[in-house]
Amino acid sequence: MPMNTITQAVWLSIVAFLWGSTNPLLKYYSKGVESVGKKGKLPVFIAEFLFLFSNVKYLLSFLLNQSGSILYYITLANADLTLAVPISNSLTFIFTAISSRLLFKEEYLNLETICGMFFIVTGVMFCVLGKAE
Repeated sequence: MPMNTITQAVWLSIVAFLWGSTNPLLKYYSKGVESVGKKGKLPVFIAEFLFLFSNVKYLLSFLLNQSGSILYYITLANADLTLAVPISNSLTFIFTAISSRLLFKEEYLNLETICGMFFIVTGVMFCVLGKAE
């Protein structure tokens, strides 16, 4: 049973929230992986893998991020592709910027950033409304 456009937009917005809110967490909890100190491609890969997946906070953030990917593919089965990509990808940037600011005070949301967010939301709204008619 196909979903209506508004339902698709809501689910894709949830996907964007899961992706965007976990991006800063993944960046923060992976600090130090670049200094693992091994030589050779396979030893570096194994050392980095063990470094990341022995960190519980990174692992939980990664699993939450991947749950967004699973939800995306489930939603994609019934969603219009011309809505799925713009909604999920563009809103991910907004959620990343907001969560970076709220969680880690990394980025200041200046006027240019807020204007950009406004244009993204406006564009997504036009996409959804254009498909809803």
